[in-house]
Amino acid sequence: MTAAQPVILGEMPSLSKLYLNAAATAARRRVLGTHSGARLPETRHEVRDVKAAVENLTAYQHLIGETASDVLPAGFVHALAFPLAISVMNRDDFPLPLLGMIHLENKVVQSAPILFTQALDIRAWAENLRGHRSGSQLDLVTEVRGAGEEEVRWRGVSSYLAKGVFLPAIDKPTAASVPPGFSAPDPTALWLLGVDTGRAYAAVSGDFNPIHLSVLSAKALGLRRSIAHGMYLASRALADVGAAKGDAFCWDVSFDAPVFLPARVALDISTVQADGTWQRSDYVAWNSRSGRKHFSGAVAPL
Repeated sequence: MTAAQPVILGEMPSLSKLYLNAAATAARRRVLGTHSGARLPETRHEVRDVKAAVENLTAYQHLIGETASDVLPAGFVHALAFPLAISVMNRDDFPLPLLGMIHLENKVVQSAPILFTQALDIRAWAENLRGHRSGSQLDLVTEVRGAGEEEVRWRGVSSYLAKGVFLPAIDKPTAASVPPGFSAPDPTALWLLGVDTGRAYAAVSGDFNPIHLSVLSAKALGLRRSIAHGMYLASRALADVGAAKGDAFCWDVSFDAPVFLPARVALDISTVQADGTWQRSDYVAWNSRSGRKHFSGAVAPL
């Protein structure tokens, strides 16, 4: 992506405006029957000198269960950079509809801690457009540096699926892998998530996607109830791993089934050690009543 042309934005985009524009774009494409082809924009979006608001950080730490600290949690960095990534998918030359995108997985590498007092340069772009048995998928890449620095302190790759959208010239996989069966272990935690969980996370992250806010707004987009933000769930699991992860680590999560609110989510965290040294923590979460798996992932030191 080094050859991509940068688009420097003067400030972090507004997610609410991006979602409104995405709705207008979707309506226009339905009426006109147009689309922007089967290529991702060869452009990256950048915002420089971004600073976290301390009141947002404090509210996030309280909501997620992170220990109060001057270091930005990895999930908070994702939320801070998220509007820029969404702005890439909101471009007129982006080939897939933003609204209705399904978050499949997320991979984060945090190579150095980020203090809330630091100014940050953030860039985002889309890559790896490919077929999926249920539609088309792609990766959104986000990098965070200290202002004016070359070293990438935080890098996230989010994979999204546009379900039911099959682009021309994009081959669908010939065979779908069958996921292994899931047998729920004994949980180490039980989360009781209220119907307002989506609104509470939206308030600290700025992600007011309608599918997370209320029954009515979720039904308008085809869901029976509102669902919890995937990164709220993953970030809460990361917080439960605790301080063992240190300052430099990789963190990944795969989403299997949405969490409809309100919910009872069971979580198991298993730790792998060697010679008394932490090597990795694996986590998995499921519906405590039905046993259906919601998401799983791992955290490991760099």
